[in-house]
Amino acid sequence: MKAMTKLMLALVVLGLTFTGCSNEDSVAQEEQNEDISEVRLSSEIDKAASVVGDIIIDAYEGQELSDSDRLAEGQSRNGLPDCVTITIVAQQGFREVTVDFGTEGCVVHGHLLKGQIVFSYTRDPEAQQVLITYDLINFFFDAKNIIGSKTLLKELSNDNGNPQFTHTLDMTVIWPNGAQASREGLRIREWVEGFGSGVFSDNVFEIMGNWSTTFVNGNTHSYEVITPLRREVICFFFVSGSVDVQRTNFGGTFDYGNGDCDNQATFTFNNGNVIDVTLN
Repeated sequence: MKAMTKLMLALVVLGLTFTGCSNEDSVAQEEQNEDISEVRLSSEIDKAASVVGDIIIDAYEGQELSDSDRLAEGQSRNGLPDCVTITIVAQQGFREVTVDFGTEGCVVHGHLLKGQIVFSYTRDPEAQQVLITYDLINFFFDAKNIIGSKTLLKELSNDNGNPQFTHTLDMTVIWPNGAQASREGLRIREWVEGFGSGVFSDNVFEIMGNWSTTFVNGNTHSYEVITPLRREVICFFFVSGSVDVQRTNFGGTFDYGNGDCDNQATFTFNNGNVIDVTLN
């Protein structure tokens, strides 16, 4: 009888041990999912920042072509659909360009945009650098409210002989469900293919830089590009490149793949665990 009692007690303890391990594993998995959910949201900010940069760069280049009387027939729309209205104010070299997507919205490069992007610069064809200052006015990107006002510094030729844009980031993103995050840092965009062709669809950029994202719950993530993020403007997502991600209680590498245009990525935790990520 005593032996049976001891056996039953051992089974109970063993069962509690496995249950405890199972609960701990479940909690750890939930925490991991919560961690990666913020990384996924941050990737959405990356995408929004890239599209805003694409539009400013393309509208700027289109205006410069127009001013230089080199704009060929069919290139005046800067790769933007007819639902986008571009208004230009020109005064003694100063340019203010308003890119208006309307209050109802306009689908641009696969994304529904609303509101305005207003940017200005001083035109000097001989300058090696041009500072472009922009404001986002009542601007929405796929239902996310994007608030921002910062600069793009264009270098006509970097060490590789390519145009380069240094984007100073300072924006806040508010999702429809109330989630909110702010982004600060630098994104350096090297124009590696398509420059000077006058065709939007062949533009390719490689992006380096570092930035931080802070969520309203106080969580702050720091990011540094390890392998250049390849941005082919005909694709809705980065096609390759990787970013080092660090936060207080976890870290790892976010990887966009090896060149395929798809919404798949991976996140490798510092402990070696790898999970698949589907981008929105």
